[in-house]
Amino acid sequence: MARPKKATTAANLGFEATLWAAADKLRNNMDAAEYKHVVLGLIFLKYISDSFEELHAELKAEKDADPEDEDEYISRNVFWVPKSARWSFIQSKAKQPNIGKLIDDAMDAIEKENRSLKGVLPKDYARPALDKTKLGELIDLIGTIGLGDKENRSKDILGRVYEYFLTQFASAEGKNGGQFFTPQSVVRLIVDMLAPFKNARVFDPACGSGGFFVQSEKFIEHHAGKVGDISVFGQESNPTTWKLAKMNLAIRGIEADLGAEHSDSFLRDLHGSVKADFVMANPPFNMKDWGQPQLQGDKRWKYGTPPANNANFGWVQHFISHLAPNGMAGFVLANGSMSSNTSGEGDIRSGMVEDDLVDCMVALPGQLFYSTQIPVCLWFLARNKSDKKYRDRRGETLFIDARKLGTMVDRVHKELTEADIEKIVDTYHAWRGGKDSKKKYEDIQGFCHSAEKDEIKSHGYVLTPGRYVGAEEVEDDGEDFDEKMQHLTAKLKEQVTESQKLSKQIFKNLKVLGYGE
Repeated sequence: MARPKKATTAANLGFEATLWAAADKLRNNMDAAEYKHVVLGLIFLKYISDSFEELHAELKAEKDADPEDEDEYISRNVFWVPKSARWSFIQSKAKQPNIGKLIDDAMDAIEKENRSLKGVLPKDYARPALDKTKLGELIDLIGTIGLGDKENRSKDILGRVYEYFLTQFASAEGKNGGQFFTPQSVVRLIVDMLAPFKNARVFDPACGSGGFFVQSEKFIEHHAGKVGDISVFGQESNPTTWKLAKMNLAIRGIEADLGAEHSDSFLRDLHGSVKADFVMANPPFNMKDWGQPQLQGDKRWKYGTPPANNANFGWVQHFISHLAPNGMAGFVLANGSMSSNTSGEGDIRSGMVEDDLVDCMVALPGQLFYSTQIPVCLWFLARNKSDKKYRDRRGETLFIDARKLGTMVDRVHKELTEADIEKIVDTYHAWRGGKDSKKKYEDIQGFCHSAEKDEIKSHGYVLTPGRYVGAEEVEDDGEDFDEKMQHLTAKLKEQVTESQKLSKQIFKNLKVLGYGE
């Protein structure tokens, strides 16, 4: 699938990485989890101030417009920013000892003037533990973002910075930080495989910082659409992560219904009536104590009550309950979900296969996530496999083994490259058919296989791609096996002899230096 060219790994980013390095130097002894809200709150303040000032200048140039009329901004979907909260004012006071209180007051003023931001913005900049000199330097640093021409002041530049900083904070916080963040390459893969269309309803009941919504809007924009062409619904149980999502989406200009507050999707579904065209999610892996005892007999458990100590199939059935008649879902789960037979999970999985809901399974490489090193997979469900937008694929499921893909971007983390994403997406679209299909599908040993329902049944309803795709074919170099073994054995003998010579020389040198006998 053709997309605009872009950097494929975090290591290739430009000014965002430079900006992060500078901001991180100012962190001092503050934990990444705490510093995250300090920085991202300021970036958000800079964004809404830049957007306001841009429109303010345009209104000032118009004859009959009043640049201080709040209604002018509301009508153009721009946040109203009081004078005491505008970036120019904040930056002019950056070196003052009361800068923390000025920022807190600015956040308060913005929330009072913009109801959609009520209770969202961080307001703890005046606390004694926050070094005010470092805070002033951070303000000056963030003040360099978005300066210059109109294009550079746009929300896209600030959005890129916000997104990059989210990634870096997730990495810095490790397991705990990764819970609010799905790696961008995984988000890209799920969104590109599902290929959301204009006027679609997109739902994520474990939305974290809102990455699936941002990427869905990008996908629509890349395909001749614009921001706002889809309806976005989300829910998040963590209060601080819910605020991050609200700010992240506001920076992107994305209107989303995330509920009036944070809430648990299992125990208090804020979007019970929503039937989505696309459900996208990265729910917490193998979540325990998720509220199963209070949910006995819940109407969502069509295929069986999920076990009390693992929410995986609670999430899956929650997703299914929110699918429209032709709806599709793509989500991340731990690998155990593909094969576990404990506590009725195998029965739930077999029921889904028999109802022909499982469209595609993708095994991912390890080390993609900040929150865990356990292997994970992608599930893709389709409520109606005979939907006329695609090929009639009733009774079929595609298996893709992508475990050998990905590139290391640091010592512990891997990313899927642009080529990796394209390979998986093109394979799925070729198999699924429809307007996004650019190639003819063929099984590739070791990578992909289209299986009939009976074949899946013969494997005990286990959905691990490796069971179906087989071993990767090894290219024949034309050398006879016996000759190759003789050649390799001779080479090994030569290397062992060389190793023994080196060992003797090392001990000889040590003896000269006075070590050893």
